[in-house]
Amino acid sequence: MYTRPLAKLIEEFQRLPGIGPKSAQRLAMHMLKRPEAEVRALANALVDAKKQVGQCSQCFHLSAEPVCNICRAQSRDRTTICVVAESRDVIALEKTREYKGRYHVLGGLISPMDGIGPEQLNVGQLVHRVNKEDISEVILAISPSIEGDTTTLYVGQLLKPFTKVTRIAFGLPMGGDLEYADEVTLARALEGRRELDA
Repeated sequence: MYTRPLAKLIEEFQRLPGIGPKSAQRLAMHMLKRPEAEVRALANALVDAKKQVGQCSQCFHLSAEPVCNICRAQSRDRTTICVVAESRDVIALEKTREYKGRYHVLGGLISPMDGIGPEQLNVGQLVHRVNKEDISEVILAISPSIEGDTTTLYVGQLLKPFTKVTRIAFGLPMGGDLEYADEVTLARALEGRRELDA
């Protein structure tokens, strides 16, 4: 139905999360109408981001530097670590302007059905950080779901011998993701956190 290069472009757009056949077709058609310089700028931005963006060596948040801006900031509370599943959760929490500590990105959630265990996540590094640094509180800011609850309980049990462990309050719907919650809901969830019951 489409000429080969256009069909390939549509196919590549369909690989993106949340993009179905119609959206992929719309994006491809839009890109064909744009000036070549604009298309090259987009392609270069994609390649540059892929080459230059990695993970912070301390918290595993996305960063173009070996240590991210949050970990380098002297103004941050160095005694508190907020544990999240993904970097997008760091961004969502930062938008609240309520949390002043540092983060630790696990890189996903424990999900035996998908073959993801604690070994595939940054759990060991978190335990090492908490054991090595003077941490007074670890806040578990993980979305409430079966995988999220499993991860929260597992991480909480590992950290309880070292420090106070709290979990954000449930101002979020079950199965909801942090990145889609509004700033007020996230701010209240942070304020209403409580100690984790093991």
